[in-house]
Amino acid sequence: MRRRQLIQLTAAAVAAPSLAALAQPADFPSRPIKLLVAFPAGGPTDITMRSLADNASKILKQPVIVENKPGAGGTLPAQQLQTSQPDGYTLAQIPLGVFRLPYTTKINWDPVKDIAYVLNVTGYAFGIVVPVDSPLKSWTHFVGWAKANPGRLTYGSTGNLTSPHLTTELIAQQLGIQLQHVPYKGSADLMQAILGGHIMAAADSTGFAPQVEAGKLRVLNTWGEKRLAKFADAPTLKELGLNIVQNSPFGIGAPRGTPPAVVKRLHDAFKTAMEEASYVQALSRYDMVPMYMSSAGYSKFAQETFAKEKALVEKLGLAKAS
Repeated sequence: MRRRQLIQLTAAAVAAPSLAALAQPADFPSRPIKLLVAFPAGGPTDITMRSLADNASKILKQPVIVENKPGAGGTLPAQQLQTSQPDGYTLAQIPLGVFRLPYTTKINWDPVKDIAYVLNVTGYAFGIVVPVDSPLKSWTHFVGWAKANPGRLTYGSTGNLTSPHLTTELIAQQLGIQLQHVPYKGSADLMQAILGGHIMAAADSTGFAPQVEAGKLRVLNTWGEKRLAKFADAPTLKELGLNIVQNSPFGIGAPRGTPPAVVKRLHDAFKTAMEEASYVQALSRYDMVPMYMSSAGYSKFAQETFAKEKALVEKLGLAKAS
């Protein structure tokens, strides 16, 4: 018995330093941090997240390196967290599509339980745009043409099962029209497609803002509770008689099991980073604003959103077969 107790005590003593190191963030971070972003370089998410990362780098005294992981409806960064060490050195942007993933795809992890939520930083504003020379001059024209030509009106989004895709399908369902969806990996690719004449319309976050301001695209509607200041002439879906409001907050997550003290260190650094004028200005370019949620608040949001997304996926008939 004594020998067994001695072995147990020795094992505990060996483990104690490593556990203590994980629990104490005194030297965290001691090397660069990787921030996985769910959409391609050059788009609004990439541009704004790089601004945030630059600010956080100065606060943490270590580089925060953005790595783009586009595809799979914006869910690849969250999936990569599942095989990353829970040490705070790998972080991921968490778009809303992460919370609907288990309802559409067979996965072996839980978006609520298997991510340590650090903080929410902002959210997308959305709308539908067409080329400025399109014959679809207004939403009335868009709906009328779609009704007269079932399944022929092509629109692009930032990927299958993303918020722009699902919300547009919900709009079509409520209006009784059929649209042809073309998925892209992100806003940068989507804007190239619509400007190149490959699709008739685009459902996107306000990554389309620079193209609208350049006189190349026209906004037919936006999806918030109120009109966007930058596109004040574009009606909301509610004004158009559709009971739909789509806001899409997103933030930063870490692998499950990341020590609370490390999560707090990251939270505090990124919260300060998102208050910097450079980040606020980067967001304003796309009619976005800082949208802070604490670690606890963001975790609660994840739980609530997980339930809401199940209802949306089931309503659209997109749930995977059980």
